[in-house]
Amino acid sequence: MKKNVIIFVVVAIAVIVLDQLTKAAIVARFSLHESRPVMDGFFNLVYVLNPGAAFGFLATMSETFRYIFFTGITAVVIVLILYYVMKSKPQHILMVLSLSLIFSGAVGNLIDRVRFGAVVDFLDVYIRT
Repeated sequence: MKKNVIIFVVVAIAVIVLDQLTKAAIVARFSLHESRPVMDGFFNLVYVLNPGAAFGFLATMSETFRYIFFTGITAVVIVLILYYVMKSKPQHILMVLSLSLIFSGAVGNLIDRVRFGAVVDFLDVYIRT
């Protein structure tokens, strides 16, 4: 097996497990929409279920549309990432690491959509208010 594939798989599994563990900790310890400051005026932990994408994109569309759309997009992304990793050259380790992180995020969000019908978000970074 290619070195890049092994690195990709190890990093992806580790990040997916960490993603799901941190989300499980938030779900278990926070009420929905509860916010706890970590660094006042800059960073909070907040339990939110995001039915859309980044910044609530498509959140107002029907649940069926969102499920089909986001599941389809995620499947395409996963296939493309796996293709690029399989075709990557040994010297492209940074690309493989980057793709493993994107892949892990996509898979983690897909797991959330299947489990909760939305993505668990909990990092709230802001400046002052």
